[in-house]
This record gives sequence, C-alpha cells and structure tokens, in this order.
Amino acid sequence: MSLPNAHALRALLSASTAAGMLCAAPAFAAEPEVVVTADPASDAQQAQATSTLETVDVEGRRVRREPASPRFTADVVDTPRAVTVIPQQIIEQTGATSLQDLLRTSPGITFGAGEGGQPLADRPFIRGQSSGNNIFLDGIRDTGGQQREVFALEQVEVIKGPDSVYSGRGSGGGSINLSSKQPRLERFTTVSLGAGADSYARAAVDWNAPLSETSALRINLMGAQAEVAGRDAVDYDKWGLLVSAGIGLGTDTSLTASYYHVTSNQMPDYGIPLFTKIGIRTTDSGILDVPYDSFYGLTARDYLVSEQDAVTLDFRKRLSDAITIRNVTRYSESLSDYVVTNPGDGGRIDTGGVALINGVYWMKRGTKSRWNPTRTLSNVTDIFGTIASNGLSHSYDVGLELTRERNNNASYTVTTLTGSACPAPLTGLDCTQLYNPNPSDPWTGTIVRGAVTSTLTETTGLYAFDSIAIGEQWVVNLGVRYDDYRVENPLAVAPAPRQANWDFINYQAGLTWKPTRNTSVYASYSTASTPPTISSGDQNAAPANGPGASTQVLDPEETTSYEIGAKASLFRQQLLLSAAVFRLDRENAAILVGPQPTDFAQAGEIKVQGVELGVSGNITTQWQVFGGYTYMDSELVRGAVTIVNGVVVPNPLVGLELANTPRHSFSLFSTYNITDRFSAGGGVYYVSDSNGGNQGGAGGGANRIYAPAYTRVDLFASYDLNDRTTLQLNVQNAGDEEYILRTNGVHHADPAPGRSATLALNMRF
Repeated sequence: MSLPNAHALRALLSASTAAGMLCAAPAFAAEPEVVVTADPASDAQQAQATSTLETVDVEGRRVRREPASPRFTADVVDTPRAVTVIPQQIIEQTGATSLQDLLRTSPGITFGAGEGGQPLADRPFIRGQSSGNNIFLDGIRDTGGQQREVFALEQVEVIKGPDSVYSGRGSGGGSINLSSKQPRLERFTTVSLGAGADSYARAAVDWNAPLSETSALRINLMGAQAEVAGRDAVDYDKWGLLVSAGIGLGTDTSLTASYYHVTSNQMPDYGIPLFTKIGIRTTDSGILDVPYDSFYGLTARDYLVSEQDAVTLDFRKRLSDAITIRNVTRYSESLSDYVVTNPGDGGRIDTGGVALINGVYWMKRGTKSRWNPTRTLSNVTDIFGTIASNGLSHSYDVGLELTRERNNNASYTVTTLTGSACPAPLTGLDCTQLYNPNPSDPWTGTIVRGAVTSTLTETTGLYAFDSIAIGEQWVVNLGVRYDDYRVENPLAVAPAPRQANWDFINYQAGLTWKPTRNTSVYASYSTASTPPTISSGDQNAAPANGPGASTQVLDPEETTSYEIGAKASLFRQQLLLSAAVFRLDRENAAILVGPQPTDFAQAGEIKVQGVELGVSGNITTQWQVFGGYTYMDSELVRGAVTIVNGVVVPNPLVGLELANTPRHSFSLFSTYNITDRFSAGGGVYYVSDSNGGNQGGAGGGANRIYAPAYTRVDLFASYDLNDRTTLQLNVQNAGDEEYILRTNGVHHADPAPGRSATLALNMRF
C-alpha cells in the first residue's frame, strides 16, 4: 500500500488549516476531542455511548474508562487482576507522540534495546517479560516490528500478569491493547498545531460528522517532524491517517470500516558503546564514559523506514441483553527496513576494531540491518451478553480467533566504497574517534539485500469467559482458552524442521469480594504459554530443534501467576485506587545442563514477585492524578551452564535480577485547574537500576551491565484563550537529566532525549 509522503501531508495540513476547513485531533489538547453541547444526546447517541463503554465526567465530557474488549466480562473494579486504562486525556496532556512516550506513565513497564535478533521497534517489558509480541489493536494482535504512534488512539489498556487466556501465545508478563478512535454520532472538528525546540513541528486533524441519524464518518490526519533533543543527528519525519465510517451506530446492528496508515522516516540510533566490546571500563555501569550526545552513526548511510497499514471491518448484532454477536476482520501489513551503526560491534577490541593511536582512541563502525515485511489476516468472533439464572448473574463471552501471519526477514550486505579512512594499525574505511565521533563523515557504497527467510504462522483459538455475580458481594471470574499454534518455514534445511505445531490450554480463575458497590478485594490465578518460536524475543521465528544435535521440537515455556489485590472507585467513580501483590514463575526454558552439546533439559526458571499501587482520575473537579508505584523482586532461578575447556561452569547470572526489571519504578502525572482558564502540573518519573539484556556468554556474568537509576521531571501548562481555543505547553525532561533508557548488555546503551519544549494551539469547532 502506498500513499503520499510526509512532505505532501504537511502541505495538505498547511493549506487546509489556512482555509479553516480541517481540524486536528489535538495531540496534546487539554480536553478530549468530543465537543460537548448543552443539548441532550439523541437516543442513538446514548446507545452508542453505552455500547462503547463510555461514561460522562464531571465536566460533561465523554470519557472511556473500561477495557473495550468483550473478553473483559466485569468492570475494572471487579476484574481480579491488575489493569491500567490510560485515557485520552492523559495521552493529550502528557504530550506523548509515541507508545513508548505514553507507557512511561505506567510504572513497571520498561523498554528493551534492539539487537539480539530483535528489531528497532517497540519492545516493552511487563513484569520482567519481553512483551513486544503482546501488543494488540482493538483486541487483535498487532504484528510486526513497529514504533507506534498515538494520534489515532482513544485509550491504551495495560493488562499485567500472564494473560494467554485473553490473547493466546504470550510471554507471560502481560499485554497492551490500543483502542482506536471510532466514528461518533456527534459533529466535531478539532485542530492541534504544535511547534517547539529541536525543529519540532506537528499538526493533527480530527474531523467527525454524522451522515445520518445512525451513521458517521471520522477522519484523523497527523504530520510531524523533529530532531531528538540531546541527539542532534537523530531526527524523524512521519505522517499518519485513520479513516473510519460506521452505519447503524447506536442501533442493534452496526458495521464500522476503517483504514489506518503510518509512514515514518528517521535516523536510527544505537546509542553509545559498552565496555564489553571496547575493552575500556570507566564506569560501574559498564557504559562508556562519553558525552550522551555522542552519535556514532553515519547520516549519509543509515536510515530507518517504518510503515503500517491496516483495514478493519467490525460487525455487531445485538439480539437481546443475553446475546450480542461481534465479528472483526482485519488485514494488515507492516515494514521495518533499516541500516544502523552499532557502536559496540565494529569497534570490538577482540577483533582489532579499537586502537589507541597517538593518544587518541579510534574505532571501526559496525552495522546492523533488517528488511522485515509482515502480512497478517485475522478474524475474531465473539458472542457475549448477560444472563440471570437461579439467583446468579452471568456476564459471559465465548469466541473464536483465526489468524494467519507471514513474516519475512532479510539483512543487508553493506559495502563501503569511499568513506572515513582508518589510521594504522586499523585497516579499511568507516573509522571514527571513539570519544569524538563525527556523524557527518563522508560515505558512498552499496546496500544489497540478502536471502529472505519466510515464516508462516497460523493460530486457532477458542475461549470462554464468565463473571458470575453471587448476590451483591461476590463475583467469580473464570476463563479458559485453547490454542492450536502452527509455524512453518518452507526453506528450512535439515535437521531443522520445516514446520512445528503446538496446542496448549490456559486458564484464569478469580474470586472478588465487594464490601461496597464501588470497592473490591480479590485473589486470582492465571497462566500463559510461550512457544519456543517467541521465547527469546518479540517476533515469530522459524521452528527449530532443541540445542546441540537434538532433533526434538521444544515444548512451550509455562508461566503461572498468583495475585491478590484491592480496588476502590471513589468520588462518584471519578477516582480509581488499586493495590496488588503478585508472584510470577516462568519455567520450562531449554538450557544446557552438561558438557555435551546434547546435554540440555527444559529446566530454565525465573521468578518475579512484587507489589503494585495505582491511582487514576480526579481527586476534586480541579485536581487530576494518574500514576503509581511498582516494586519487583526478580531472580534467575536456574539458567544454562557454560563450558570452559570442557569443564562445566555454573551460570554466573543465577541469583541475579532479570534484565529490564528494575526493583523500583514510580510515576505520577498530575494537573490542577488553578483558574477557570489556567491549568498547570507535570510528571515525576523514577526508575531504579535496571540490568541490561543478553548478558550470557562472552558478554555476561560478572560484567553486570546496567542502566543507572534516574529521576525525570516533566512540566505542563494550558490556558484557554476562549471556549474553543487552548494553548498548551509541555516541557519534557525539564531538568535535562542525562540518563540511559535501556541497554542490551552487550554492545550499546541508548541515552534518553534531553530537555525539549513544545507549544500547541488546540482548536475545537
């Protein structure tokens, strides 16, 4: 699928805005996008609000507060697990422009670095488990390596803990669902025009119009460009579109069709080197002591192109309170295509890539590359409703999921013809000073794509959920799911299998006690299954044998979780408080246990246990808060041994904390309406030391690479120029804190963006 580039979109937005014809979904508007009038809604509008799980807040604005999927058969307060709903108001007020930006508001979620077979893409870790394969768009798995935008989102739902009963295969830490904007039976148009430091410019348009009493059309447009603060050579240019139309809205029979597209062009960034390959340890963290604005890439060579397209049909038929049928079909394509400089790969002291020459350290630039298009066809059918029988009230959902995914992968051969020369004893081209890299070094050469591997994944999932209300104080929450999961690689060479098939069953069970209507105390148990094709990362891989010369196809890893908690919805359901204590165990990983290549067993084990606290909503009509605290105690219980000169050496990481699993994380975003027109606030975010990933083998053990603890502060202010126009100021990382977002533990660490300020003019018509 091909559409105009970002430059064309910016021209379109400029012309449309000047003409006063288009309005944008405010990327950081102080108010949700729906224009509220004093007139009562029509019956169809009220029915639509109910069907999309909306409520009305104290200012009369429609706000979604519940997960949108029918698989959640109880309200958040009565759901016996940790669920965080990030509403659109937080998306806008925080100034988030990406999923990674937004998820810092949810403590306990970190992001992993690319490499190790994983793409430069969103790689969230939830409760210590890599969860990039567990991101969903409107309840359907959003496949492919992507860096996701937020301009078209109503809200984001984070489900923590093993949830294969909801989503099928998974890593066991949890999942993230992105709820997209839907057509409404209300007329509104909004525009957001933003500018700021570091060449920041962003325009977004959200236009919604009823076409009849039961049909509507909604169009969202976004165009943006900026440099990354503190990383001057890193920039991006992107645009996006969401068009959705619905008929029968607010009636018993409805159909919504949508098309989504995003294109992003950016300079990829692998950060700064680690001592593990450079051989120079000057910090306890193992991250090379260089200025955080050091950029080792080549602007003349490196690139990252990311594209996503999705077409969705959503049909709903309500037969009665007891039976509603929903069928969703989606076809999607994604592309991740890049060449990036890896500062800790070419510059390796063990391969002669680093040298001290006349008192100056020089290094060779290494590269990583990927060409990764994916195609996915999904069909999901749900039958749900409520039934009262024998004094019990059942809220149920049964469903069938059918998915077919094609994932192609290739790398590039990058050949330098002319470039920065390497001083002796280094040889060849593509060298730069280790402590003073020059991203503007000249480069010419060829970039040739190599052989393509193709993986076909087919999934059939059957599931059932039931929330059983027993009187007014007890709710039993049950769920079960069966999955048939098949992966095929037609180009596999023996002894690797060409295909493998797994089937697994997962469960959840919870008991909720409600001391009052708006409070609950719960206990729950849940499971997850992780097939070996995704056990080491985020994407479906080709089926493979067990370690060494074994021809055995491995069993899935298994995760179980126990959780107890409490929730309270206060102040007329305007404020939600939550607390949970959890224990997660992941077992059955294949590990080497003896001196021979075939001495392996599925005996690897990790554990994560901790406490989570959450707050979301309004303390008063003027004071809004959103955030929480997470404590995680993680441990590698049993890992693979290493063999040194034929001798078995215990894994030095056993007993240590897991990668990307900080012990403490805290976030709080809060705003206060100081006057009727002026609001101010901000966010405070703290994350303790976090170990880097991939520290086994040559890079691991006693090296203990970690991202040091940091505290970051953001600022927010908005002023209503009139009833329809607002100025909004966001200052990200106001203290210009220098910190590391993530490290892969072997090659590189990624510095966070520095201080940046943006000002948006948000208009509502």
